[in-house]
Amino acid sequence: QVQLVESGGGLVQPGGSLSVSCAASGIIFDTSRLSWFRQAPGKQRGLVASITSGGGTNYIGAVEGRFTISRDNAKNTVYLQMDGVKPEDTAVYYCHLRGRRYFGDKISDYWGQGTQVTVSS
Repeated sequence: QVQLVESGGGLVQPGGSLSVSCAASGIIFDTSRLSWFRQAPGKQRGLVASITSGGGTNYIGAVEGRFTISRDNAKNTVYLQMDGVKPEDTAVYYCHLRGRRYFGDKISDYWGQGTQVTVSS
């Protein structure tokens, strides 16, 4: 059974920093593509950042230069470091994994439960 457990959300002041993490189990982690999505109230869930198995990263323009996605394959964990946060970064943040449970398995998508990030003074 694949599990993605997120942690690290909370309240942060504008201009501050916050890090969220997502620990995975039951998956071949080091060959998986990992992403962070977010969903603000009344809006659709959208991609924030992604990182490939080779470490290549991609960000949406709204967070480029402020957020950093990283992975630790030894800990089966993906991180999102958020610096210089803004009120418009307020959302539920979800980790997403695309990969295989075992060699020979089909590639599937898996989601974490979400963690709330609120940027407010």
